[in-house]
Amino acid sequence: MSTYIYKARDKEGKIVSGTVDASNKISASSVISARGWVPTSIVEKSKSQGVLGFLINIRGIPASSRSIFTRQLATMVSAGLPLTQSLELLFKQENNSRMREIIQELYHDVESGNSLSQGLSKYPEVFSRVYVNLVKAGESSGSLDKVLTRLAENEEKLREFLGRVRGAFIYPIIVLNVMAFVFIIMMVMVVPRLVVMYKDLGSDLPLPTKILIWISDLFTKRFYIPLVLGVLALALYRYLSQSENGKKQISKFLFKLPIVGNLRKESELTEFCRTLSLLVSSGIPILDSLSIVSDAISDPVYRESLKRASKEVERGVSLSTPLKADSNFPSILSQMVAVGEETGKLDEVLLKVSYFFESETESALKSLTVALEPAIMIVLGVLVALLVISIVMPIYKLTSQI
Repeated sequence: MSTYIYKARDKEGKIVSGTVDASNKISASSVISARGWVPTSIVEKSKSQGVLGFLINIRGIPASSRSIFTRQLATMVSAGLPLTQSLELLFKQENNSRMREIIQELYHDVESGNSLSQGLSKYPEVFSRVYVNLVKAGESSGSLDKVLTRLAENEEKLREFLGRVRGAFIYPIIVLNVMAFVFIIMMVMVVPRLVVMYKDLGSDLPLPTKILIWISDLFTKRFYIPLVLGVLALALYRYLSQSENGKKQISKFLFKLPIVGNLRKESELTEFCRTLSLLVSSGIPILDSLSIVSDAISDPVYRESLKRASKEVERGVSLSTPLKADSNFPSILSQMVAVGEETGKLDEVLLKVSYFFESETESALKSLTVALEPAIMIVLGVLVALLVISIVMPIYKLTSQI
């Protein structure tokens, strides 16, 4: 079975495009014709490289599109609309071209007798394993509307949470970029002119000025040195980030940073608790839920910890036991999980714990924002002072000798 990218004309003469799974081109053409369309182009996806394949791959889907799609689908299904009709309405309302194609394919999958989760699983770059398995659980239990509503709420909370995290870094990033730009302009345009003046003065330059001139030479006469060092640093980072061990070392280093480390830990724990709560509340067994969460979580350190915990649970141990033994998880989490297991309300407990970690993340964000502003001002003040001292000292030295 191969995937084919097609273009066709519908009954109204409009061009439609998308993908279809078939054993060969003839079968793909038959599937398209059965929809009442006239195929104009059919290319096997694995062979559709070059410009067409590149353009298809780079068209991303914003998180907002997926969130809105989930919320609207949940509303329509809850209102009693058939799934095919709901998808048809969503297709007409969607503005993102790539998302329109996906909804169109989902509509045809459901119309031909496949489940929604089967259709969603074809697009792992858009719908995560967590998303697909939750929809599958909702279809099996007959509570697809409730699952989609929970998914929509989770998507919206995640977007809001990530928005707050990104927002905390906007100000320092802008200031640091401006500082770097001004510093480079000084080194490339201002200092070289001052060097000419200092040479005309004929006096011995103080050490800070010599250091400033040496840095300026790096950006002008020996610009290849910082360029090569930057490329090497980037290559080293990419090499480390592509290996599992390298990712773990980077993650461990980030965890050790003040404020930032706590912020990263709290955000990962928030995502873990909320996702696991969502899976368990949808009726997915705890072992399957742990497997799904361990694949979905982004941090390699927590991913490895969850895989170890999953093996322990598979042996018959309660989840709270491996969480308690792992230093990556705070004691409050293992204690609350133990309470949830004893009372049979693990999903509710995990959701409450996720709220706790989310509030801790917000506190860490506020601390980071409060700490960054004076730190940036201090660094900026020191740099300005060093520049002024380095530029003024030779002139002051000369005037003092007169």
